[in-house]
Amino acid sequence: MKPFKVVSPFEPAGDQAQAIETISSAIKRGEKYLTLKGVTGSGKTYTMAKVIEAIQKPALVISHNKTLSAQLYREFKEFFPENAVEYFVSYYDYYQPEAYVPSKDLYIEKDSDINEEIDRMRLSATASLMERRDVVIVATVSCIYGLGSPDLYREMRLYLDKGQIVDIDEIKRNLISLQYERNDMVLERGRFRIRGDVLEIFPAYLEEAYRIELDFDTIVRIRRLDPLTGEASNELEEAIIYPAKHFVMPEDLVQKAVDSIRNELEERYQFFNAHGKYLEAERIKSRTEYDIEMLSEMGYCSGIENYSAPLSNRKPGERPGVLLDYFPKDFICFIDESHVTLPQLGAMYNGDHSRKLSLVDYGFRLPCALDNRPLRIDEFESIVAQTIYVSATPGETELRRSKTLAEQVIRPTGLVDPEILVHPTEGQMEDIYARVRERARQGERSLIITLTKKMAEELTDYLSELGLRVRYIHSEVETIERVEILTQLRAGEFDVLVGINLLREGIDLPEVSFIAILDADKIGFLRSETSLIQIIGRAARNAAGLVVMYADVMSPAMKNAIMETERRRKMQQAYNLEHGITPRTISKKVQDILERHKQERIEASHGEIEMLRRTHNLLVPEQRRSLIKELEKLMFEHAKNLEFEQAALIRDEISKLKE
Repeated sequence: MKPFKVVSPFEPAGDQAQAIETISSAIKRGEKYLTLKGVTGSGKTYTMAKVIEAIQKPALVISHNKTLSAQLYREFKEFFPENAVEYFVSYYDYYQPEAYVPSKDLYIEKDSDINEEIDRMRLSATASLMERRDVVIVATVSCIYGLGSPDLYREMRLYLDKGQIVDIDEIKRNLISLQYERNDMVLERGRFRIRGDVLEIFPAYLEEAYRIELDFDTIVRIRRLDPLTGEASNELEEAIIYPAKHFVMPEDLVQKAVDSIRNELEERYQFFNAHGKYLEAERIKSRTEYDIEMLSEMGYCSGIENYSAPLSNRKPGERPGVLLDYFPKDFICFIDESHVTLPQLGAMYNGDHSRKLSLVDYGFRLPCALDNRPLRIDEFESIVAQTIYVSATPGETELRRSKTLAEQVIRPTGLVDPEILVHPTEGQMEDIYARVRERARQGERSLIITLTKKMAEELTDYLSELGLRVRYIHSEVETIERVEILTQLRAGEFDVLVGINLLREGIDLPEVSFIAILDADKIGFLRSETSLIQIIGRAARNAAGLVVMYADVMSPAMKNAIMETERRRKMQQAYNLEHGITPRTISKKVQDILERHKQERIEASHGEIEMLRRTHNLLVPEQRRSLIKELEKLMFEHAKNLEFEQAALIRDEISKLKE
């Protein structure tokens, strides 16, 4: 395999080198749990990359949402250009799970919109794990959901070697069993076609196809193929074709599973009849018999994952195969923003089980559907050999488990944590107004953190009447609009942004130098020690950073957050003094808030959609269809570039047009 090699113009700075050495040594000693505690802006991602380079083991990096995981994916791609960096998140742009609400006698059918590019990337991730060890996969909690057996995935792959004698009919049967579709007209992802003595296969996990040239029954040539232009290049000695879906089964095992499903159906049918539930009995019989017929004839059915237990010969209650099973046994796992991600990992099982139990109890699914589930937290931890928790504010669980704690307090930029002041609530509006005006005169921005949406909106109106350029942001503001608002704040189109807890993690606003925290002494999640430290960190990218907590009493959370911030400030100031460093505000282009590669940047906004609408007459069916096609092309381009908010906006517009 290729060794992991970090490519970066920078060398470890501040206390990064110490953290890298501490974590790497602890992993080599075999410690199961470790914690990397790093302040905002200290380069924790770079440290993770250098640790991977030091220990030379495959790595899984788990983040708690798609946006942050996409950012991590791009950063790791830049750090490891010679290695396999993959992206594994839920492939649904839209997902409505199957459910039944007994109180309303309401059955909700599963509805989803699969993102084809993310589906390809998921398959690419598992294919890379089959072939090499120099793999880093950035994932969300979708990595603990059932995925299909890695052993079957490996066993069912198709080998095609130059000089190999083959039976073309056997190859066709093999490809169909791998869930590839034959289409001799159009070569698309997950399809194959045969033209005379030429077989072309477009693997579901690649961006290019294979052209296999035959001389009667002998493979004489294998080349890569551009499916768009049809141009062939890169002579190959072999081609390995992995399944087009993760849930695949050999024909003989499918038939065994069908027998098991029939037996379970018979038991369930008798159970419902014995308890006088005749509607449920007929419901489960008709639904399951249809699925059995599809499995018998096609080897696949809609909702096949609900039969994953009998298909993989698992016992009731036995955990499913997941992405983690595709890794070698010695892989390491980084849990990013662990104070959020770890509780999320632990919560997935109960919610999924509750929803599926209603489906089973009312005859929509067999009991085996309960075993198509995410892992429980104890199952997850039994698979992972070594875990590194990464957070600016690790929780009690992480700290209690970790024998080794590496801390990054020093930022490579020399920036120190912001100064913190406590101001009484009396006169707080006058104080905020004066501070915001002063920061605006200096070309800097401000954030005001409230407890409720209503307060955010009313405070925005109040400050606007006083002549300030102000906007608000909360969960009812559409995702794409939130991104636009943050971009406008950075660009200086307004000076102060009012929000709730949406401003804590994952937002990079170096122009913000002042943060006002209202009701700082209130007890609860939004004013916990962890939340306060995360909020304070938003002002740590500006050399003039200041945080004012408005409160009449000093809560324990406030006291601890202030003490921790002061501890860090003293260490950072001492380091700067010793090394003659003058802190400088981070300089970052405004468009970088959306993190796009230069060649992939496409402007997608409300204005752009409106401009496209103006060029088409929606009353003319042909023009309406043309507009939908243009928007779909733009949507898929954004999805391919991992720009999910823009893609979702365009998807919603397409839905409206179709209606």
